[in-house]
Amino acid sequence: MDQLMKTRKKVVEKGIEMLSTNLTVGTWGNISCRVPGEDYIAITPTGMSYDTLVPEDIVILDFRGITINGTRQPSIEVPLHLAIYNAREDVQAIVHTHSAYATAMAVARRGIPGAVEDLVQIVGGNVRVNEYALPGTEQLGINTVKAMEGRNAVLLANHGMLGAGRDLDEAFRVCQIVEKSAQITIFAQLIGGVVELSPDDIDGMRNFYLEAYGQKLDKGMNLTS
Repeated sequence: MDQLMKTRKKVVEKGIEMLSTNLTVGTWGNISCRVPGEDYIAITPTGMSYDTLVPEDIVILDFRGITINGTRQPSIEVPLHLAIYNAREDVQAIVHTHSAYATAMAVARRGIPGAVEDLVQIVGGNVRVNEYALPGTEQLGINTVKAMEGRNAVLLANHGMLGAGRDLDEAFRVCQIVEKSAQITIFAQLIGGVVELSPDDIDGMRNFYLEAYGQKLDKGMNLTS
């Protein structure tokens, strides 16, 4: 199986997982990733249900947004995805969801504080809300890149949320943890408020996640199971 087909297949799998885990409904949201070894991205098509997609439906674009391979129309959020990839060499994959709790925070235009350990480890700190711009516009990409500085997630004002990562699995995991953290934040506000972690603790846990978390960890602190 060639690299384009492997990449397309992975995008389709994540779309099905996004739908089955209630991170979106219908055809909303979108997924993309860089194609290894190529100056291309693979992105979901516009207006197609994730549970009906086949690998050939995934559109291959260059970094100008020109279709290189595929017959479908790509997501209207191509400018958003390209803005992030062009600004962030560390980002290899993007998952944009419309999950309920994160979207509630986005509608309220309230960021998610850096109060949950797994959130700050994988995101890098709190989750900011970008300045509102209409979907599909270049301005949305500009505003999102600004709000994502030093972070792997952002709340899209009155819209949803977006997670980025070093691969599709990590980008998807970011979205899951942001949604859980949004729910926790809302619940915590009902029982007295949120206590944020200190900047030093956030930096320490972020560095631990990047440098030691997982099977690379032989000894030392174990912040999470």
